[in-house]
Amino acid sequence: MRVLRLTSIANSGWRCWGYWVYRVEEFGLSRQEISDIEVQQSASTIVLNLPRQCASVTYEATTPPLLFKMRICEVVPDMMWSTKLLCLALQVTSSFSLPAEIPTEEYPSPQGTGKGIWKDAYAKAQQFVDRLTLEEKVNVTRGFAADNVCAGNTGTIPRLGWPGLCLHDAGNGVRATDFVNSYPSALHVGASWDKNLTYQRGYYMGKEFKAKGVNVLLGPNVGPLGRTPLGGRNWEGFSVDPYLTGQLSAESIIGHQDAGVIANVKHFIANEQETYRRPYFGIEAVSSNVDDKTLHEYYLWPFVDSVRAGVASVMCSYNRVNGTYACENSKLMNGLLKTELEFEGFVLLDWNAQHNLESANAGLDMVMPMGGFWGENLTMAVENGTVKDERVTNMATRILAAWYLVGQDVDFPTPGIGMKNLSLPHEQVDARIPESGPTLLEGAIAGHVLVKNENNSLPFAQKPKMTSVFGYDATVAKTKNTDNLFQLGYTSSPEMGQAVLGTEEHFDQAAKGGTIVSGGRAAANSPPYISDPLSAIQQRAAKDGSWVNWDLSSSNPDVNGATDVCLVFINAMATEGWDRDGLHDDFSDALVLNVASQCANTIVTIHAAGIRLVDQWIEHPNITATIIAHLPGQDSGEALVKLLYGEADFSGKLPYTLAKNESDYTPYKPCGLEEGSKDPQCDFTEGVYLDYRSFDDRDVTPRFEFGYGLSYTEFEYSDLLVKVAETSASAADDDLWSTFATVQATVSNVGKRDGEEVAQLYVAIPNSPPKQLRGFEKVKISRGEFADIPFELTRRDLSVWDVVKQDWALQSGNYTIFVGSGSRTLPLQESFTIEV
Repeated sequence: MRVLRLTSIANSGWRCWGYWVYRVEEFGLSRQEISDIEVQQSASTIVLNLPRQCASVTYEATTPPLLFKMRICEVVPDMMWSTKLLCLALQVTSSFSLPAEIPTEEYPSPQGTGKGIWKDAYAKAQQFVDRLTLEEKVNVTRGFAADNVCAGNTGTIPRLGWPGLCLHDAGNGVRATDFVNSYPSALHVGASWDKNLTYQRGYYMGKEFKAKGVNVLLGPNVGPLGRTPLGGRNWEGFSVDPYLTGQLSAESIIGHQDAGVIANVKHFIANEQETYRRPYFGIEAVSSNVDDKTLHEYYLWPFVDSVRAGVASVMCSYNRVNGTYACENSKLMNGLLKTELEFEGFVLLDWNAQHNLESANAGLDMVMPMGGFWGENLTMAVENGTVKDERVTNMATRILAAWYLVGQDVDFPTPGIGMKNLSLPHEQVDARIPESGPTLLEGAIAGHVLVKNENNSLPFAQKPKMTSVFGYDATVAKTKNTDNLFQLGYTSSPEMGQAVLGTEEHFDQAAKGGTIVSGGRAAANSPPYISDPLSAIQQRAAKDGSWVNWDLSSSNPDVNGATDVCLVFINAMATEGWDRDGLHDDFSDALVLNVASQCANTIVTIHAAGIRLVDQWIEHPNITATIIAHLPGQDSGEALVKLLYGEADFSGKLPYTLAKNESDYTPYKPCGLEEGSKDPQCDFTEGVYLDYRSFDDRDVTPRFEFGYGLSYTEFEYSDLLVKVAETSASAADDDLWSTFATVQATVSNVGKRDGEEVAQLYVAIPNSPPKQLRGFEKVKISRGEFADIPFELTRRDLSVWDVVKQDWALQSGNYTIFVGSGSRTLPLQESFTIEV
């Protein structure tokens, strides 16, 4: 191993991403490939030990000192602890003479251009902002207190009649108010794999936000993706897969903004755990240390789809990325989001996530919930030249353009009109509309996943004469509260994120206070009612003249020997501010086994805010069926009964891999803090090999594969047809979104019932995971009928991120297309070759 000593001359960018200039003092490297880097530091000198990996790099030097310009090539996970260390492996791109002045702004904040759908909105916004004083422009960019319970409010411009913005939390509906609906949570939507229902949910939810006077709907959530299965906020996202997440995020955004509210996709970026998510007591927030290739191919992927869908705002995250806080990270906000992705909207601070005034130059456009480091400071910064007036003008323009884009300049309610303190007398604003009813129920049905159904125990062939119901999750909580955690008997302090510092106890895995229809905290709202499983079953029994037994408290209940079916209800809770302690709990598993030991027809239903393992009991011969019911929203019980009795069909698929053991997931736990350190680091060394990609790569057999789900009918796949536009990448259109290949497969319903199937397309790309999801379509097919399912593959779908060229690129090699019903059930495949 050779040593290269580099002395820092000057820097011209973000400390872990930009271009740095170093003086080469020691040589001896020739075409050295880089992987792990050992670091020594003294003053401004950095010593790097360079072994292998990354692109080949040639160092040609004869007489020191020479100057080289170095470019990022690959992440070096062990180097993230100092602002003066190279955070990434480097490639020599050119040698040059040291200029008289080194530019200090590697990633200037781009001006919005008003392209495409933004054209008219920008024209109006620029005309409006031209009339504003500096103080008025600053007021648009910061939070103020108001006489409502909106999560945040901007300032207003009374002299021009601009009312300001109300920003408020979303997830499964409008939070902290009354007379709104509680929709299925995003994880439930992900399990539906239904683009149309996702749009409808987004649209009707957006209508309710608008009726309440909420301008900015704080969703959808595409970060976390679910790097660790213990992530407390995984339930707020659609899936662990970036492609599935991106597709459903885009549908949600279009729905929200068609309804007239500004969508806010979050959290940008690599925000993958609650543990150490924010700085406390002198301990920094966790640094997500992720290489350029992984960032583009995995974590940035759904943000690209969101921007392409026209999202009007993006929320930056609490965590650090490669050592720099995300909300002051010029590479992320200016370099990636606004320049590379050409994002035209505004970047919103996650609440109180600001750390300095410089975040203005880094690309942040709005701070919440108050003025943060801005306020009068931002005005003074413009006056003394620290922040350019053009930057503040651009902040205000981006915000106003978003307002105009969704039509809030015409017939929009007074901001926050329906967001009043519920403990005080207030005017009731009923935001619900009758048209949303079918979407609520159909959405609740669609996210249920049937993972076991022995001997066709479901649907009930005959109406059960006697049904026995067991488990704490079968009924509603004893109290209705606007905070779902309190409904279920949990207590919390002002910031549950402190739990990681040992100042609080973690929650139980099971929410034994009652059935769950969402997870906890900011993404949960208060439903107008909850159709719980027991009530829905009792209503059906009253109609049928049958008998229902229930014991919802005992861990080892007695079972009536004449019962026809035993229904056991358990759950797995998760919430913002807290990562889960595990993926199952002993109390619930013992309950299932105790009932199964006495009942030959035991059906288990799990309401789960994330992955919940089942291997403790899934193979028990008396457990005839198992349903992963996720988080269905207010129509939970009604949806389940329709499925049990065959009035609806199961069509959901798992949006994650369900393993046999916790140890099968890599990584499994969130990153912690080394003893004696106050600087938590999280190295994303697994790259893009997460969930099914990792299981496939390591040849680990899951209990149930990604994309798995049973139906009451059967489907067969046939007649795969692949047409490639060009096999020579150099001859093809270089537009990333151009169609490179078309695929068609035939799906036939060979069962005895009508049903819906999710046809899934995966691609094996050279030098990548064994397969990656690149297409899915959900179709209704009558029994005895078939459907030809078309897919389109773009250049982006088949490309990888080239860290040297800093662009997407096709590779020479063999590409294989797989089509089937799950990530490991892919009966159709065909290959083609690309030459570059």
